[in-house]
Amino acid sequence: MQKLIRVLFKDKIIFIAIFCALTIGFLSLVKVPESTVNISNIDKGYHAIAYFSLGLSWLLSFPISIHKKSVKYTIAISCVFYGIIIEVLQSTLTTYRTASLLDMLANAVGVFMALLIFKSVSEKINAI
Repeated sequence: MQKLIRVLFKDKIIFIAIFCALTIGFLSLVKVPESTVNISNIDKGYHAIAYFSLGLSWLLSFPISIHKKSVKYTIAISCVFYGIIIEVLQSTLTTYRTASLLDMLANAVGVFMALLIFKSVSEKINAI
């Protein structure tokens, strides 16, 4: 068990991934002030950026995901499920937030973009 913990915390990126997940969870469930930006559906962009960061940080946390597709896709699917769970919690735990299919789609797009970026970068790293 101790060896597993050492392996998980070997690189500092795991802390960034955990921080990113906790921050997304916190910001998704607290009441935030209204944005002064008057662009229609700008929150979908925020969702995509947040879940891009979440997906990329978790992909980078597990170096084995460079070589194993199953690990890579498991991480991506887990991030998408995390977004779905957060959306459901918004509608059940809060009175000021609602679940949105478009938010879930934006979350999935962000994770998919992280997967694409990670794949292209990891292919270049393997070529060196």
